[in-house]
Amino acid sequence: MGDDGRRHIGTAERRDRLALRQRLAGAARAGSPEEVAGSLVALHGTDPATVHLAVGARLADAAKTVEETERALYDDGSLVRMHGMRHTVFVFPTELTAVVHASTGRTVAARERSGLLRSMAQAGAPGAAWLAEVEESTLAALARRGQATAAELARDEPRLKERFVYAAGKSYEGVHTVSTRLLKVLGVEGKVVRGRPLGSWTSSQFRWAPAPRHPELDPGEAQAELLRRWLTACGPATEDDLKWWTGWRVTEVRRALAATGAEAVSLDEGTGYVVAGDAGPVAWPSEPWAALLPALDPTAMGWQQRDWYLAPELRPTLFDRSGNVGPTVWWNGRVVGGWAQRADGEVVWRILDGDGIGRDAETAIESEAARLASWVGTTRITPRFRTPLERELSA
Repeated sequence: MGDDGRRHIGTAERRDRLALRQRLAGAARAGSPEEVAGSLVALHGTDPATVHLAVGARLADAAKTVEETERALYDDGSLVRMHGMRHTVFVFPTELTAVVHASTGRTVAARERSGLLRSMAQAGAPGAAWLAEVEESTLAALARRGQATAAELARDEPRLKERFVYAAGKSYEGVHTVSTRLLKVLGVEGKVVRGRPLGSWTSSQFRWAPAPRHPELDPGEAQAELLRRWLTACGPATEDDLKWWTGWRVTEVRRALAATGAEAVSLDEGTGYVVAGDAGPVAWPSEPWAALLPALDPTAMGWQQRDWYLAPELRPTLFDRSGNVGPTVWWNGRVVGGWAQRADGEVVWRILDGDGIGRDAETAIESEAARLASWVGTTRITPRFRTPLERELSA
């Protein structure tokens, strides 16, 4: 117990929770992409390759990674790629779309639409009534096509091609098409989602698709549900972790904590929170484990305070200047290095934190590298956000 009578959850136990609940220990691996996404709540989707790589690292049968992930995303529709927390693109279980939209999307959407109309007005472009006509026509065209690129939609609704100057006179002045800005607004409003890519599973070029229908939920109830799910997967977490991950105001975080009946615990970093009844010890992983996780993996990016699994001195090498993590090597619940893929397809890795790393660890990491290479095959992966170690290893 901590000095305040709360149960103390130390670093070792937090790493055990991570191993089991993030589906990283061998015995905890999942049987499907839906199980992976459900366990983690959200998979980072800004870099398309991250979704498949994050799933593959956690599947018991990684050979089916691409086939099964594309089935879930594009055939069954059990997973959906859409804007979520912090205005970031994620992949969620489809049943969570209503929760994500009500808890985070509405506020961002109102700001995005207002910003678009303001930019158009400053450029002397048509106003809200004109934009509403274009929006209605665009959504109708998308419904007819099922999935479509912005260029295909512009053939049906030519006004999408019209251009206006954004931020005239500013250092970041640019020319935007109506399609670029409007489709982004429709995405955060929960009206359209990212569809099947134009190329392979690593392609950043994609089609748009109509968003799955979902009920309109009360924002407070939706925030409580999202926080409950995230704490189940990632707890214990501090208030700062929760505020960072959700992108909410601190008052919203505290209200959601109270609504879920979250239980306070003691951490090395201060006060943390778990879902009610989850403060007790967890089962230890049955065996040591290694993992090769991709850039922007939800485990590596899951908390704002990361010292309990990532030594601060490793950050300049493993992160880019914007705070995006690159590919990481894990051993028993902590980041110990990074990996990359060379032009010839070889998966290479390097240990940066050798404390406690012995031959068993190196063997396990080598096995994970071989496992990754076996299902990636001839596909070449270059992270969207390059980091110093990844650039060096891939050269």
